[in-house]
Amino acid sequence: MESVAPRRRRRPFIILAVVLLLIGLGFGIYGWLGSFYATTDDAAIDGHIYNIAPQIPGRVVQVLVDDNQHVSAGQVLVRLDDRDQQVALLKAEAGVAQADAELAQDQAQENEIAANVTQAQRDYERFMAVNPSATSRQQVDAATATIAAAKAKLAAAAASAQAASANVAAADAAVADARLQLSYTTITAPADGHVAMKSVQQGDVLAAGGALMAVVGDDVWVTANYKETQLAAIRVGASASISVDAVPGVTFAAKVDSIQYGTGAVFSLLPAQNATGNYIKVVQRVPVKLVFTDASVQHYMLAPGMSVEPSITKAP
Repeated sequence: MESVAPRRRRRPFIILAVVLLLIGLGFGIYGWLGSFYATTDDAAIDGHIYNIAPQIPGRVVQVLVDDNQHVSAGQVLVRLDDRDQQVALLKAEAGVAQADAELAQDQAQENEIAANVTQAQRDYERFMAVNPSATSRQQVDAATATIAAAKAKLAAAAASAQAASANVAAADAAVADARLQLSYTTITAPADGHVAMKSVQQGDVLAAGGALMAVVGDDVWVTANYKETQLAAIRVGASASISVDAVPGVTFAAKVDSIQYGTGAVFSLLPAQNATGNYIKVVQRVPVKLVFTDASVQHYMLAPGMSVEPSITKAP
């Protein structure tokens, strides 16, 4: 009985020693793995977010999508009342028809005057070919004046036709602009993705530039903010593994796509002004872009803002 008591008294110390040993072993393994991988917990899923807004004011007649719905590039999201734009297009097309008619009339007149000039020139040449003693100076001057007058009319007609041609070009431009304005009444998805933050309803009267919804693109990547002291071991093209908090137990393969030329602090809204003299050295972080190489990513919901933990294989 006396030998059991000392063993019981030593048991807490043995347990403590085992716990300390395990903790030390854990730190040792962590440090050993850290010599092969660069890790950070300051990372998140990133992607393109397209803010959808009308380019012209108008009233909403159709909303064809709902929250979180997947859409394809070019799919119609919202339609605006297009009656005003249709009328404007008809007016512009009528303007083209009128300008074309005026141009045709001016060109016909120009051709007619050009024929008169040619005829007057031929008459003058025949007139000058006869015996000079049979013609008077007054007749020669009259023939010369006729040619000059015809050429002046031709120049005026050519200028008028040129102006009519410019009017046709302006009318064509008006039609193109009217068609463009009409196209703005149909709002489409700029890329494949999911609808988010939808605020538009049928019947709303919109101002140009007002937010309607966002489309979160299907293409996602990881933006990981690594300490500047870790960058020496990170190379573009290096393999990486990504653990996503929203998908526990799954690790995705990735690679380093690029490293930003500038720390996050440089691009902040209010960059630090160290020239004041109140300087404290702080290890800066630099965004590193990681792209997935694992095709299975498309089977999981990975959305911008989700927390991830990347591990990049260090360069030797």
